[in-house]
Amino acid sequence: MVYLRKFKLPSESDEINEMRKEQRTCFGTRYPFKLFPAKQLEYIEFEPVTIFYGSNGSGKTTLINVIAEKLNVIRHSEFNNSAFFEPYTRLCRRTPGEIPSNSQILSSDDVFDYAINMRYLNSNVDYHREELFRGYGLINLNNANDPSGSYRQLHGLDDYDRYKEVTDARLKTQSSFVKERLAKNVDMFSNGETAMRYFVEHIDRDALYLLDEPENSLSIKLQLDLAKYIGDSARFYNCQFIMSTHSPILLSIEGAKIYDLDSVPVDTKSWTELENVREYFNFFKEHKEEFE
Repeated sequence: MVYLRKFKLPSESDEINEMRKEQRTCFGTRYPFKLFPAKQLEYIEFEPVTIFYGSNGSGKTTLINVIAEKLNVIRHSEFNNSAFFEPYTRLCRRTPGEIPSNSQILSSDDVFDYAINMRYLNSNVDYHREELFRGYGLINLNNANDPSGSYRQLHGLDDYDRYKEVTDARLKTQSSFVKERLAKNVDMFSNGETAMRYFVEHIDRDALYLLDEPENSLSIKLQLDLAKYIGDSARFYNCQFIMSTHSPILLSIEGAKIYDLDSVPVDTKSWTELENVREYFNFFKEHKEEFE
């Protein structure tokens, strides 16, 4: 599925006219002005999966943020912009067409915030577990001091619930008693597993997703899982993806259209032609005998 087909960035003359109109004649550092004309990049055409590849500082994250702001998709965290970002995005143009309301930009900052929240949640669960351990001890202590079984003298629902709790505690070990009373305990995950879980929870069907370097924190295996998840979502669940990455694994997604932001003018390339991927290939080729 393709919701966004074409996107036009401001030309150099567009940028100059805008700065004159705003009486800002010196805009050497007026981010994001002057970034893309230098790369001779003005028109972008999209496929179900489109990737911006490039080294640090190449502008791939800026492109993701410019498109996200122009489309007004859901954003979960703030991003590094400038006072010039709004007039710049105002100059951008896109092909007409409805963008699904549940479309989102998912950044590494979002994943980090999610991981922090998960850890906070787990710390509360751990605290609650300690409370339950103490409660188990008190139940059994009270029961030991009440050999006559007075808890069987039920006078209402509160007494019945208390009776069930005590009877249950008699039959269970401390660990199983605590485990069953924790409300669906939040599982502990590594940073990579947490990041993967974040993408699985946020990527639904029938929407456009902008992903900014989603490989951060992911192991090679999890990058393979994410690449398959993205590919399947595009093929079977009417999703469109626009992402920035320099991960060879994500760059290898079948059918992905890749813009090489390191080349001037910016051009589309096969993933096997990209410098970063070739560096990986040459490295393992040099060490091939060590794997045999």
